[in-house]
Amino acid sequence: MKLHLRKPIVFFDLETTGVDICKDRIVEISMLKVMPNGEEILKTRRVNPTIPIPIESSMIHKIYDDDVADCPTFAQLARSLDDFLRGCDLGGFNLIKFDIPLLAEEFLRVNIDFDIENRAIVDVCRIFHQMEQRTLSAAYKFYCDKTLENAHSAEADTVATYEILKSQVSFYENAPLPGAEDQSDFPVKNDMQALHKFTFQKTADLSGRIAFNADGVEVFNFGKHKNIPVEDVLKKEPSYYDWMMKGDFPLYTKKVLTKIKLRGALQQTAMKQ
Repeated sequence: MKLHLRKPIVFFDLETTGVDICKDRIVEISMLKVMPNGEEILKTRRVNPTIPIPIESSMIHKIYDDDVADCPTFAQLARSLDDFLRGCDLGGFNLIKFDIPLLAEEFLRVNIDFDIENRAIVDVCRIFHQMEQRTLSAAYKFYCDKTLENAHSAEADTVATYEILKSQVSFYENAPLPGAEDQSDFPVKNDMQALHKFTFQKTADLSGRIAFNADGVEVFNFGKHKNIPVEDVLKKEPSYYDWMMKGDFPLYTKKVLTKIKLRGALQQTAMKQ
């Protein structure tokens, strides 16, 4: 089947030095851009992470220090990657919790403001877990009736993810969410905005440190100020901003925090005029 696309969508997968969004680096990125006319463009690049790859990570994705020693760094690839992704929706397996936050950190380190606004984010993992509850290899076997060869290679995982989404859309197009009160609502549709709504857990930042409350106001989602509006905390305790900016928080979280702080300052100035 063919996905109904309003604009291109890029399915992507990262292999990395580890799972710490703030500290770890990309060693391989594979991106499959699917155009509204059905054209598919696949790009896979190895990346020199500029830090050693722990043996535990290499044993999973089979990429060792020597394999990427002569590869370009992310800084050298960043502009072309940003161009490839610009104007596209994003799809992947568990990309909301890991791949997007880590990719955003890599871009921000080289002063490229990678943002997710105005993009549909489709997480095949969330569709799978909400409808079936399992792993990428199991999903590929279940939906596509194929064995995933070369699992944990970015390219194999990326292509498998694209194939799984097409099968999921076909499989669940007329299926209600198990256990939902409204059994007439079919959440999996051949529409990227609908899938974005179904799979994307919207937070103010990418790592979930700043969330939205029921009124759509940014609140801290951790620590002593949990569930308190960010603007209120910054007004009453300005030093909290400095603590976070100097702390071991993702760059994207710091970017969002600064945006909220500046917005509050502008509002205060406007009120005084």
